[in-house]
Amino acid sequence: MEKKMRLDRFLVEMGRGTRSQIKEAARKGRIQVNGQTEKKTDRKIDPNTDQVVFDGADVSYQEYAYYLLNKPQGVVSATEDGRHRTVLDLLGSQVRKGLFPVGRLDIDTEGLLILTNDGDLAHRLLSPKKHVDKQYFARVAGFLPPDAEAQMGGGMILSDGTAVRPGRLEVLVRNQETGDGPESQVLLTIQEGKFHQVKRMFEALDCRVTYLKRLSMGPLRLDEDLAPGQFRPLTQEEIQALQDAGGGAGAEDDLSQTLSQAQAVLFDLDGTLVDSMWMWKQIDIEYLGRYGYECPPQLQKVIEGMSFSETAAYFKETFQLPDSIQEIKDAWEAMSIEKYRNQVPLKKGARRFLEYLKARKLRAGIATSNGQAMVDAVLDALELRPYFQVVTTACEVKAGKPAPDIYLEVARRLGVSPDRCLVFEDVPAGIQAGLAAGMKVCAVEDRYSAKMREEKLKLADYFIEDFDEIVLPPITEEP
Repeated sequence: MEKKMRLDRFLVEMGRGTRSQIKEAARKGRIQVNGQTEKKTDRKIDPNTDQVVFDGADVSYQEYAYYLLNKPQGVVSATEDGRHRTVLDLLGSQVRKGLFPVGRLDIDTEGLLILTNDGDLAHRLLSPKKHVDKQYFARVAGFLPPDAEAQMGGGMILSDGTAVRPGRLEVLVRNQETGDGPESQVLLTIQEGKFHQVKRMFEALDCRVTYLKRLSMGPLRLDEDLAPGQFRPLTQEEIQALQDAGGGAGAEDDLSQTLSQAQAVLFDLDGTLVDSMWMWKQIDIEYLGRYGYECPPQLQKVIEGMSFSETAAYFKETFQLPDSIQEIKDAWEAMSIEKYRNQVPLKKGARRFLEYLKARKLRAGIATSNGQAMVDAVLDALELRPYFQVVTTACEVKAGKPAPDIYLEVARRLGVSPDRCLVFEDVPAGIQAGLAAGMKVCAVEDRYSAKMREEKLKLADYFIEDFDEIVLPPITEEP
């Protein structure tokens, strides 16, 4: 915390009102600083040493605030939204500024939600590596199979190929007949928080969640005295229990801490920043089909990390293609550019994260195995250029991933020491390249690399399902 801050900012952060309300209170003589009535709310104070009294009560500074909310349906778990009420709207203006929800509950999901401004704790509670339990009560329509507990307990592959870790299912009522067919009531405990995860896990069993309520996160259980929409501050005992459940912070295992110390953030492109890996397999199938070849099942693993030119050379030699290496590359470029421009989206949370890096004035670079024309297509289509100072392709360096060359080159062009760089990658070869360059590496989940998940977890320093999982503390500036 900074040593000095404005009096009105201090009182706003401590939940004593809006800035205009604080100014009005000062005008009426309701504020004292060190025993003297203070009417200038723009004066600087030291929250650690100055005594502030508001309406006759001492106001002491607390850097972090923690609230327990019983989230109702119809409210979104966000700090702002153009269409719906947010969970912060429920708290009103009298609570601490800068709060954000720890994780997200769907708009139609009820129950326990923690709100805080403690980004470190939030990150640790949400990190799959910390194994913090989240328990839900659900009503489920459709026939729940007899082995549902075993299926969820063994880990699942969802319908879109996403892998989820084992969950603990307890069936309270199984396949009770209703007018609309069988319904079950269950408790499900998981340690992840993928998009619509609980609903998608039951969909994989041909069932549908009709009602969902979160009951607990780690040691914290929903306070049943809170009606939907009501909230209260956490007790010191509850805060300490959550800190213990998060396992404590440390530079060696805390992505937020590493991010705070980084001078540059480096990204792979395909499968990391953009959801495009599906596209390359499709292009391989279409291109080889022109010459009567079926795409080998292990092809993507074999060419993983190769530069664009290296991949074209591998294709020509392996499949004895009549086209030259340049003709192969030209064909791939033409096929991919159309898809990049019209079918490839950003990965979930990526734009928010890039905006954060830009606001923090952190330098950013791209290190990709793609050809330049394809890189240009995706950067232009998704309007990504303003976020990056350097874009480097593997064709510009001696060796592609897993060699460290491309990441070292990006760091050199950014003017940043490799040990102050944080890398985001989606496949093992890329992770190995970042590590070999002496950088910290965060693995990013991707449907294409779902079968490589365990390898990625073993290799990388950190692992995220998507960029929304990275809890970003508010960026505040002195007013």
